[in-house]
Order: sequence, then structure tokens, then C-alpha cells
Amino acid sequence: MPTAEDGIGMTLRFWGVRGSLPTPGPSTVRYGGNTLCVELRCGPHLVILDAGSGLRGLGDALTASAIPTDADLLLTHTHFDHICGLPFFAPLSRPNTRLRIHGGHLAPPAGIEQALRLSLQAPLMPDLYGGFRAQMSVRDFTPGDRFPLHPGLQVATTLLRHPGGAVGYRIEWGGASICYVTDNEHPADGLDTDLARFVSGTDVLIYDATYTEAEYRTRIGWGHSTWEVGVSLAAAAKVGQLVLFHHDPGHDDATMDAIGAAAAQRRPGTIVAMEGMRITVGGSP
Repeated sequence: MPTAEDGIGMTLRFWGVRGSLPTPGPSTVRYGGNTLCVELRCGPHLVILDAGSGLRGLGDALTASAIPTDADLLLTHTHFDHICGLPFFAPLSRPNTRLRIHGGHLAPPAGIEQALRLSLQAPLMPDLYGGFRAQMSVRDFTPGDRFPLHPGLQVATTLLRHPGGAVGYRIEWGGASICYVTDNEHPADGLDTDLARFVSGTDVLIYDATYTEAEYRTRIGWGHSTWEVGVSLAAAAKVGQLVLFHHDPGHDDATMDAIGAAAAQRRPGTIVAMEGMRITVGGSP
């Protein structure tokens, strides 16, 4: 089967899998405590999904390479657990870095660049945004838009159910696809038919499974979903592999073991995202 290293397939690596806030410590060491960041390699192209605290580790790995960083960063939204790693992303200190930031959850006249600048200045932080030396551009889009990042590398978008808005992504390359759907609350009846159409037939679905069904009953309106709904969505949309993501900060390794076992029993092949985990999705040229 072709792989991303052959310039055809896609490879995912998880640098941060936790939602809401970082949770370091011995009880989360196996699944990880960093917030959301996923590295996606599509042949020669680098796509970064979200910029949580896990982005720091990815940045350190990139700067250890002699190859200048050239990447597209797709943000679901600008809550702090999704952007707190940006000021600590080492490639931003290098003038030969090229970073294109994309986001679509803010309605005009607000925009992604304005939100990022506000998060990186007083009184929240020192003025860090103005100190970046990298070649950066910021692009706002409207949820539902579809656009290319590079020839043959297509991105489709959809609006998610989350306070303040969030965006889900479907990325297609070389005959393969992955869907990144985090910070999304399912409708009252459980199945979001529009979302099922959006993720239909994808090879890998990364899904917000913050809560169990029992926990969700006291968290309605918080903007997150459950692993049980994720399993049902994956079955209805006939996706390939379901990856449970955005782990609740209160879920330790033992809890994640139990969720993973229950989810895999209900839908074989379902896995729980762990820091450092890699998934390769093959495709046809």
C-alpha cells in the first residue's frame, strides 16, 4: 500500500489529544496531557490541525530538522486549548518559516488574525505576535467553503455545534481522506445527518468524544459529544477508522482504557488517540 513517504498517502501524528486544559502528571502519562494538535503529512505537504499545547513538541521536532518549515495551520476555533501552543512554536522565530493560518468560525468584521493578536498581547500575554519572524499569512473563510491548499490537496469545511462556533475539516489527498471533527455537540436525537454526509466514507474520522453518555446528561450545551455518539456516527457514515479525541481533563489513563475497550467492542477498530500515535492512510495516485 502506498504511504505518505512515497508522496501518495497521508500520515497522522498526534501531538496533543486532551481538551479544555493541559493535564500533565502520572495519571495521564500514557494517553498524554497536552491539548489539541495533530500533524498531517500529505506527501511533501505539512498540515497542522489546531495549535494547542501539543504544538510545542511538534515545533521542536521541526526545528531539529535542517528543512525549513512550510505548513498550513487549520484552526477549528480560537478557544485557548486550541491556540495556547502558538507562541511556543519554535519555527515562528525563524525567518525562513512559512506558515499559513486558516480559520472560519468568526463572522465579519471579526477575524482569526485579530483573535490571535488579542490572545498574545497585554494583559493576557506579552506582545508576542509582533515578535514572530516567520513569514505568516492568515486567511478567513466561511464554513461550508471548499479550497485547495496545494494542487491535489483539497479541504472541505463545515460548521460545528460549539459555543462561539467551530469548524470541522475534511482533507483529501491521493485518493484518501481524513475528517477532523472536534468541539462539536451532537443534536438531541443523537445523529447529525448533515455531519454524517460530510464525513461519509472517510478513511479516518477524528471525533470529539469528551464525555461518556452518562456524563453528557449534566453537560448539555457545553459544546462536546460522547464516544457512544461517535460510534453511531461512524457506523451511519460508513467511515473507515474512528479515532476518539479531545479527552476530558478528568479522564485518567484507566478511564481512557475503559472507554477504548467499550468503544472497540461496540465498533471493532475504534481507537483512542494517544500522544505520539501515528496512523498511515494509503491512497492511489
